[in-house]
Amino acid sequence: MFDVVIRGGQVVTGQGVQRADIGIAGERIEALAPEISGPARATINAAGLHVFPGVIDAHVHFNEPGRTAWEGIETGSKSVAAGGGTLFFDMPLNAHPPTLDAESFHLKRAAAEKVSFTDFALWGGLTPSNLDRLEELSRCGVIGFKAFMCNSGIDDFSSVDEPSLRQGMKRAAALKLPVAVHAESESMTARLTRDAIARHGAGPRDFLGSRPIAAELEAIDRAIDLAGETGCQLHVVHVSCAAGVRLISKARERGLNVTCETCPHYLTLTAEDVEHLGGLAKCAPPLRSDREGEGLWAELLAGRIQTVGSDHSPCPPEMKQASDFFKVWGGISGAQHLLPLTLSRGNLPLMSQVLSTNVARLFRMPRKGQIAPGFDADLAFVKLGGEFEIKAGDLYYRHPHSPYVGRRVQARVEQTWLRGQTVFNQGAIVGKPSGRLVRPVV
Repeated sequence: MFDVVIRGGQVVTGQGVQRADIGIAGERIEALAPEISGPARATINAAGLHVFPGVIDAHVHFNEPGRTAWEGIETGSKSVAAGGGTLFFDMPLNAHPPTLDAESFHLKRAAAEKVSFTDFALWGGLTPSNLDRLEELSRCGVIGFKAFMCNSGIDDFSSVDEPSLRQGMKRAAALKLPVAVHAESESMTARLTRDAIARHGAGPRDFLGSRPIAAELEAIDRAIDLAGETGCQLHVVHVSCAAGVRLISKARERGLNVTCETCPHYLTLTAEDVEHLGGLAKCAPPLRSDREGEGLWAELLAGRIQTVGSDHSPCPPEMKQASDFFKVWGGISGAQHLLPLTLSRGNLPLMSQVLSTNVARLFRMPRKGQIAPGFDADLAFVKLGGEFEIKAGDLYYRHPHSPYVGRRVQARVEQTWLRGQTVFNQGAIVGKPSGRLVRPVV
């Protein structure tokens, strides 16, 4: 006896797309077959829809506790669910306090357990001040450690120099947890920023010029060397250029445990959008040229980018406006449309991998990321074809602004199920918060 049988949908897995039935008992998938004939308490007709594994967004900043005026876990998790997501990984900043020790971890966990509409996992921070706290964060259940190789923009989260990153990587390797790095050269970006300010450059182009691809490549190369030296699992987040992906691919060919993530804004938006949209499109690393975006797409479709995350980093509207563009908060609001934007070039099986399956495997998430017997019934029901406009009124963010508003996509999430229960249906969040902490299997 199944609790639910989902019939007639086009089920998307890493192996392909097939018309199949899904049998669910309790919170888990119990059967996947061309046709399930066993009895069920309820039957769902999914004809005309594609059924994806629930999206796992490994890179969000929901800023709780401490900066919930920017975004909170309740509104953030609603936006994830509305976009087909069932699990998010919250970064250690921009919460205040940042997640740098057991006490701050427990504060964030308690907040999420009260209000999250999806499951969640937590990153710990890696800074020069908390190298002696990585083991206690590991015991709490962090999925890994996040480090900034340049100024983070947040006073209470310091960047790492080479000695502290080396020491942190050694400790992370001993704990069998990955280190994720924001890879931009601090020395290069700081010097170029000073030069721009000295010549009274304060516009979007001045900002873009202060964070060139060369700064990203220098930091990626340095992080790879340290990963090789320490034996640490390295994950380079929000890679914005094809050359960065190629550096990581060459390291992987040498046998190093190095992976990378890119984001929809690098695949969808360009430097011209920064000039047109202003602060809404400011981020770091910054948006690149259309040519660079096409190069990233080529790397993604070739299977050389392992994950795609939103890097949702919101703020109040007033922080996106300043006459000096260097003072504008840099961050894209995009968690709700991670799935539709990533599906824009097809190859559904590959996209299900970079949005779900690969993420679960890389970060050792048990029973997550696949539509297969024994896995949690985390599902996204998606309507493909046609054009669907992204509207500000449909956003669940605390501040409903995004550089994607007005853009048309070819995919719309109709329903999201978390462990067999509907959390989003036809444009509305349903049910109550039921998110749980997911710990890695180490």
